[in-house]
Amino acid sequence: LARFTEGLIVTMQKLIAALALSGAAGLVAPSAPAPKAAPRQALADLKEGASNPFPDGWDPAGLADLGTPATLAWFRAAEIKHSRVAMAATVGWIINEAGITFDGDIASGVSFASLGKGVQAWENVPDAGKLQIILAAGAIEFASEAKQPHYMRGGRPGQTAGPFGLRLWDPLNYNGGMDEETKRTKRQMEVNNGRLAMIGAASFVAASYIPDSVPALPSTW
Repeated sequence: LARFTEGLIVTMQKLIAALALSGAAGLVAPSAPAPKAAPRQALADLKEGASNPFPDGWDPAGLADLGTPATLAWFRAAEIKHSRVAMAATVGWIINEAGITFDGDIASGVSFASLGKGVQAWENVPDAGKLQIILAAGAIEFASEAKQPHYMRGGRPGQTAGPFGLRLWDPLNYNGGMDEETKRTKRQMEVNNGRLAMIGAASFVAASYIPDSVPALPSTW
């Protein structure tokens, strides 16, 4: 009986020691997972659109902190696309309001001059013409998404290559001889002008549907 009791005590001591060691092992911090490879384009480059009067960027909702650097790259690419469309729309709208139109017909029996102004001009475009415009925009969008490396994987947002090697953006390679600092300044100017154009285009649409909603624009806009 004494031997059995002594053996039982030894077994209990071993069990207690094993449990103590397992508990201590549970307190050891797990090894940190290997960090994911950062995209080749630095996060600071993606925020280069920040400028005065908001040098740290205008982001009251904190959207830039959502997701990953790839998410921020998507936001930047979307802003550049909308900026370019808004700049083209703003210039075209002003020219159209000034009564300047293309000569000839946009379709058989439908002249450019007969389309009217503002939103009405788009509504008067024949359906086939609207389809051509949408398809052209889709082709440009497809080309920008097919650019490698993709802007969400290290490429620079805003670079758009056309079909058959055509350069849809800067076709004369005007920026080719500029140093990197000058290019950065030009990109900043483009984004700033695009942001203003987005406000302008939205104002034009509002004034078209709601008379006198934009005091700076005439009531006939």
